[in-house]
Amino acid sequence: MSGMSLLQAVGALAAVIGLAIMLARAARRSGLAPNAAAVTRARGRLALAAVLPLEGRRAAMILAVDGREVLLIAGPQGETVVGWLPPS
Repeated sequence: MSGMSLLQAVGALAAVIGLAIMLARAARRSGLAPNAAAVTRARGRLALAAVLPLEGRRAAMILAVDGREVLLIAGPQGETVVGWLPPS
């Protein structure tokens, strides 16, 4: 493969990826493709409402369970339930 054909292939790949990204953004803005957070919140009895990374590999999470929300701290040692949040 010559340098010119390799350059053309890389350019074509970049153009296709760029076009796919632009179409995905346009679909989300127009409402054709909902964002991932809205899909997660809309499912069943259990949903991940928010995540906040903490130091190291720990994270604070708010889970929605049957319409109520619970605050968890998760890390390599396991999960800790901090408490149930009051209704908003």
